[in-house]
Amino acid sequence: MNTMTRRSFVKAAATASAACAVLPGGRTAAPNEKVVVGVMGLGGRGTYLATAFARRPDAEIAWLCDPDSRRFEGARRAVATAQSRVPRVAQDFRRILEDPAVDVLINATPDHWHGLGSILACQAGKDVYVEKPMTHNVWEGRKLIEAAQKYRRIVQVGTQTRSAPYAQQAAEYYRSGKLGEVYLVRVFNLMEHGPMKLGPEQPPPDGFDYDLWCGPAAKLPYRSGRYWLNLAEYSCGPIPGDAVHQLDLARFFLGDPPYPDTVAHSGGLHVLRDGRDTPDTQFALFEYGKLTLQFEGALWTPYLKKTPMPERDIEKLPNWPFNSTRIEVLGTRGMLYLGRHGDGWQVFNEAGESIIASSPPQSDQEHQDNFMACVRSRKTPNAPAEQGHYSTLLCHLANISWRTGNRKLALDPKTETFVGVPEANAHLRRTYRAPWVVPDAV
Repeated sequence: MNTMTRRSFVKAAATASAACAVLPGGRTAAPNEKVVVGVMGLGGRGTYLATAFARRPDAEIAWLCDPDSRRFEGARRAVATAQSRVPRVAQDFRRILEDPAVDVLINATPDHWHGLGSILACQAGKDVYVEKPMTHNVWEGRKLIEAAQKYRRIVQVGTQTRSAPYAQQAAEYYRSGKLGEVYLVRVFNLMEHGPMKLGPEQPPPDGFDYDLWCGPAAKLPYRSGRYWLNLAEYSCGPIPGDAVHQLDLARFFLGDPPYPDTVAHSGGLHVLRDGRDTPDTQFALFEYGKLTLQFEGALWTPYLKKTPMPERDIEKLPNWPFNSTRIEVLGTRGMLYLGRHGDGWQVFNEAGESIIASSPPQSDQEHQDNFMACVRSRKTPNAPAEQGHYSTLLCHLANISWRTGNRKLALDPKTETFVGVPEANAHLRRTYRAPWVVPDAV
């Protein structure tokens, strides 16, 4: 089945299943009625998602929200062109939550707003499409799962490779046993980042509600520049914030094991000593019984490259040893390479011969199709909050191991706490800035 046929089939199936669908807020939707969407966060990814959903025949963008009003014009123009209707704009995302006509919140904010923004949306009766990493800390992940369950909301995390048919085919190959016993999976996220270029401390620019932007995080002095990605107050860090795609894909491939037994981190800040407080070098070992998941990340490797965007939708396999975002699955009878975002998969046998190779397009479209179908059918989406939590958890565990001196930590899955290490448990939950607090009971 070619790409266009597959996508047409998914859309047709979604429409067919939408008869008498009950959308968020309890309203009954006809098969041709559009899902009303509000977008929270208008950076590059948020504007992309707003435009992509605006192009859909089954969706309408009603709201665009960002604390920085300077982003309104470009995003509003792009969405209006895509759907021939001008959306409303506001700095405060609560305008989306207060609007009873809105069915869905797209949360494309920085990391520190992912958890709370999505929980508030669930409480307001909205379904949620939230970008990765799903939460800023372990506590928020469990609370978002509870909110989605309590308010019966559909939550889809933006780890889109889960919706790729090629990823599903690779997982089926693993389950067939043709790789033999798998004892080691290596996940990579190696690239080059330049040093931060921070401006001086200064008042926020006109049109930017910096207090709202900080939200649940501490209100540090404002500086110009996209520095938030490198500060633990606002971010999981640039390495795990990107690597969560591969970590999630590896878990999906392996059948979604929820918790590792242990985590051990090595690395830290070795190269980019520019004021950041997140690592530029991260190696982590996660033990799942007899299986070891090994993660390697760095920000100083210019010879390793992500697949360029134009090549992600064509049938071209990466040069695997120099692909910065690959997964290597080592079995007793064969080795499998697996890549995110259309990179495909390839298997080599004991003789080092390639016996299977597949490189289809990336899967943003399929992931959005799946979410919209589930909004109407109320079925579990491909990347629900539970799986988003377990994948993001690996990022948090590695960071906590680093923050406690690269200590090996054992995890109690029943409590999602570390065994006998109170200083590690202190990092499971952040200090919230009132009134933006994730409560014990959501």
